[in-house]
Amino acid sequence: MNKGLLFVISGPSGAGKGSIYSKVIAKTDLKRSVSVTTRPPRPGEVEGVNYFFRTEEQYQQMIAAGEFLETAEVYKNFYGTPKAPVFENLGKGYDVLFEVDVHGVKSIKKKYPEAIAIFVMTPDFETLEKRLRDRGTETEDKISIRLGAARRELSEYKLFDYIVFNDQLDVAVQEVLDIVTAEKRKIKNNMARIKSLLGEN
Repeated sequence: MNKGLLFVISGPSGAGKGSIYSKVIAKTDLKRSVSVTTRPPRPGEVEGVNYFFRTEEQYQQMIAAGEFLETAEVYKNFYGTPKAPVFENLGKGYDVLFEVDVHGVKSIKKKYPEAIAIFVMTPDFETLEKRLRDRGTETEDKISIRLGAARRELSEYKLFDYIVFNDQLDVAVQEVLDIVTAEKRKIKNNMARIKSLLGEN
């Protein structure tokens, strides 16, 4: 059996990575990575489906035990990706898809260099600014901060294997699906099957 592939989607706020992630998950058999968080569950959220909910003390114990592929503090709550279920899925031959920030990509690549990282970006910064404004939830200061963060994130392009410019959502989703298909068809990712066909197992 071929080991599964680990795909990571990242990009700045407003680029549409969350929308792309959800649509790709819905259109494929890629496994969703479920994060651990210390924030309380919101109405309708289910343990083990949306998140694994833990106390801060439990979370710190998981950090100390080296149980995370990546972890970050966001607005005084912790979020992290547990290694065990990810590696279990990969070991069973299932492909896994993450959506994380650039800091998370760095951490994942350090611990799992084979990860395939996709950066999602708008065609230009003017489009990104317009999307942030169109949300109607961002102050001028927050828009400025997010645009500055987007430039810093883009400057980390060497971390990534692919970039998708999200001008039209459906086109961007298809490009990510094409990347997934291309990676799954690489010779190095099909050696077990090839050797089986040749009777070399």
